[in-house]
Amino acid sequence: MPPITDRTWLWLAAACYLAGAALGTLSLLRERRHSRAVMYFILAAGYAFQTFGLYLRGVAVKGCPLGNTFELVQFTAWSAATLYLVVGPAFRLSLLGYGTALLSAGLSVTALLVPAWDAAKRIHIFGGNAWIELHAALALFSYGVFGLLALVAGMYWIRDHGLRSKQVGGAYVFLPSIRDLDQIGLRLLAAGVALLAASLAVGSVWWLREPSTVNLVKLLATVGVFVAYSLALALRLTRRLVGRRWAVACALLFVAALLSIVPVDSSRHASPAAATPEVASR
Repeated sequence: MPPITDRTWLWLAAACYLAGAALGTLSLLRERRHSRAVMYFILAAGYAFQTFGLYLRGVAVKGCPLGNTFELVQFTAWSAATLYLVVGPAFRLSLLGYGTALLSAGLSVTALLVPAWDAAKRIHIFGGNAWIELHAALALFSYGVFGLLALVAGMYWIRDHGLRSKQVGGAYVFLPSIRDLDQIGLRLLAAGVALLAASLAVGSVWWLREPSTVNLVKLLATVGVFVAYSLALALRLTRRLVGRRWAVACALLFVAALLSIVPVDSSRHASPAAATPEVASR
């Protein structure tokens, strides 16, 4: 019998997220609302498995498991699930659970199916520096918030399309009003920007003391994502970016944020200042 590893638990988490995605899809096809309680339970089970898998990975690498692309993507999926489990019920938006299941399943399964992303596990990647570890965790958690924002933006676009085409049946009946989606999206955008700002502020505490440790590519990528989302928030607050353009912008920004993970991870591996011991691959 093969040993139970952190990846085993992460596969169990992915299976739960896939089950939630299947439940939501089946409900939409039958034009019925799925049970929010059942969806919440499925996502909570997946979250528990993923949390334990990441915990085991953290024990192995002796720190927060953010040492390669696999871990970064898994942590982003975990962050999205965390946010939904904490604040999702307050929004009373059943499709948000379905969207979270789709997002977490997509990220988790993709990470597990790309061996190159987990080719080597790096240990002590933060050198015992709590400031940098907190900075990285906050940044990835903000990406989870932006993931949920992209889901809400997608719902906004679908609802807007239904109103423009005067379609009221099918999946449209499960969507909240345009106004509600707009307000939820604005809150998520503001929360994500605040978290990423806090991440940069925490990181700067160390960077100002040890400027030689700053990885320029990583810093530029993170600041670039922050500036882009901050600009989107400013334009939304001034009503210069609204409606379908706002929804499309939020979706594209999340894709850009995900793509920024790859160069950030690659630059960290190549940086002498960030070089750390590695343990064998799976």
